[in-house]
Amino acid sequence: MWEREKRWLNTVQYRAARRGLQQSADPFYFALFFRYSLLYITKVKKKKLLRRGLGRPSFQCRGRIWIDGIEGTFLGYGRIVLLERIRAYGSISQAAKSMEMSYRHAWELVESMNRQAARPLVKAITGGRGGGGAQLTEEGERAVTLFRGLYADFQDFLNKEETALGFPESKRTRRRKEG
Repeated sequence: MWEREKRWLNTVQYRAARRGLQQSADPFYFALFFRYSLLYITKVKKKKLLRRGLGRPSFQCRGRIWIDGIEGTFLGYGRIVLLERIRAYGSISQAAKSMEMSYRHAWELVESMNRQAARPLVKAITGGRGGGGAQLTEEGERAVTLFRGLYADFQDFLNKEETALGFPESKRTRRRKEG
C-alpha cells in the first residue's frame, strides 16, 4: 500500500472511531470493506477550456469510495442518495422515480443493504387503505450520517492531494471552501 493511502486509511479509522463506529481487532478492518479506486488524473477537454477562457489544460484528482460487504457493495454514493430519497418521499417507488430508476432495481438495492446490515436500514410498510410506504430505521439514519462523513473526508483527501501535486484550484475545491 502506498504511503498516502496508509495515511488516509489511518485518518479514516481515527475519525470512524471518534464517531463511534466499532472496529474489529484486525488493523486492516477498513481495508477489507473500503474499496476505492486509486487516484487518477483526467484531462479536461479543450472545448470546455475554451468556454472557460483558459488557454491550458487543467487537471483534477477524482476517486470513488464505497463500502463492500459479504455480497459486494454494501453502501456507496448512489445507495446513500436512494436512502435519503426514501426518507424524503416515504416510498421506495417515489424515491426510484425521482432517481429515474426502476422500482425493481431500487427494491433489490434496499433488500441487498438490509440483508448485509446487522439490522435493517429500511422498514417497508405494507399497503392498505392509505397505501404502503417505507421509512429509514435508526440504523439507516446512522448509515447515511456515517457515510456522508466518510465521503466528506475522502473529498478533503482528494483536495489535499490536488494541492500537493500543484494542480490549479478545481470547482470541487472552490465549492468546499465556499460551503
